[in-house]
Amino acid sequence: MSGTEVTVRVPAKVNVQLAVGAARADGFHDLANVFLAVGLYDEITVTPADELRVTCAGPDAHQVPLDTTNLAARAALALAERHGIEPRVHIHIDKDIPVAGGMAGGSADGAGALLACDALWSLGSSEAELLAICAELGSDVPFSLLGGAALGVGRGERLTPLDVGGTFHWVFAVADGGLSTPAVYAEFDRLTSGTDVPPPTADPALLTALRTGDPTALAPTLTNDLQPAALSLRPSLATTLTTGTSAGALAALVSGSGPTTAFLTKDEESAATVADALLTSGNCRTARVTSSPAAGARVVSDSVAETR
Repeated sequence: MSGTEVTVRVPAKVNVQLAVGAARADGFHDLANVFLAVGLYDEITVTPADELRVTCAGPDAHQVPLDTTNLAARAALALAERHGIEPRVHIHIDKDIPVAGGMAGGSADGAGALLACDALWSLGSSEAELLAICAELGSDVPFSLLGGAALGVGRGERLTPLDVGGTFHWVFAVADGGLSTPAVYAEFDRLTSGTDVPPPTADPALLTALRTGDPTALAPTLTNDLQPAALSLRPSLATTLTTGTSAGALAALVSGSGPTTAFLTKDEESAATVADALLTSGNCRTARVTSSPAAGARVVSDSVAETR
């Protein structure tokens, strides 16, 4: 199939609720993680090659590893191993999701590469088969494949799709530099040491607000148990959160493990106002306006199918 290629578009996510339990014996934490896919995307293009190779272009591409620690490369290796084939593929990542920003950009690339390689190699894997590989790759990878909205439990990899009754408008303030997810969880463990950490559960009021599509009802239910840890490691994020809410955001929180901060607004016009205030403040590197929910990983170009 020389000369053929497949391109997959895959979204970023925001955690509208991230409830974190105490550390387990295996070092992971039980979660009640309500994911919402948002309209910021990476595009993953795969083409046949003599050997596995990863390239990347776009904002902060220099921060993206190009070896087998990259989740896109790991996805290709896992899929190839399962089917007994050689992972001879060039994976190119057009990066638009913030790097190390708490929006699952790396996980998105893993899910996108998995779906793209499956199409390139004409494997025809079921969604269940792909989700099983995603769960092996990382806690957020299954949702990147699924998209929309979902409740993740366990490490966040066991998903139940959720209904969303409308469009929610967001601003994401991208900070300089990233935050390590393991470092944020370690800080969470330090901050909660000696306390009774309750088992994580999804908030029924939040699930209802998603189902009805009401941003005013959703706003007071947004929570992130990792936020105190992220603010402890990056205190300047508190100023960014205040800037956005002062400019009219209905609610603000650190996205996942940060340092990207997320602002829910009542409509598109309000989102533009909040974004302008954040940019003017100088408290963030850039501010991105988008909406949710967004579709999960999808093939957007497939010249393999065209040449069969």
